[in-house]
Amino acid sequence: MGDSRSLLDGFKGFWEERLSFLENYTRFTKRDTPLPSWSSSDVDEFIASDPVNGPTLKTAREAAAFGATGAALGAVSTAAFSWKYSRSPHGTALSFLGGGLFGWTFGQEVANHTMQLYKLDTMAAQVKFMEWWERKSQGRS
Repeated sequence: MGDSRSLLDGFKGFWEERLSFLENYTRFTKRDTPLPSWSSSDVDEFIASDPVNGPTLKTAREAAAFGATGAALGAVSTAAFSWKYSRSPHGTALSFLGGGLFGWTFGQEVANHTMQLYKLDTMAAQVKFMEWWERKSQGRS
């Protein structure tokens, strides 16, 4: 019995270590009152105001377009292929979902390499934006 408990603790520790980056966002997600929504103009204002993190955040936003394009292309093309050859609604729906997921992943990988996101700390830029938005939104109240 003791071995299974230590195995469970080891497994839990393994995943806690690998997902520890999520702790960067907890102070924004586990608030008593949620942060107000922001608009594209707010993000553009941050990008213009922060010479270090602004360009990184802008690049990360542009990379999301690659993912969305990949998801759309993947979903539609696999669903069309599935419908053409099977005429199965549930198979087409699953192909649509699977193709969208694969397309998003492939689009993100393309963006990662073409925009060299691996050289940037996009998470730090996102956290800095959230801190900036928190300060700005508190100033509005």
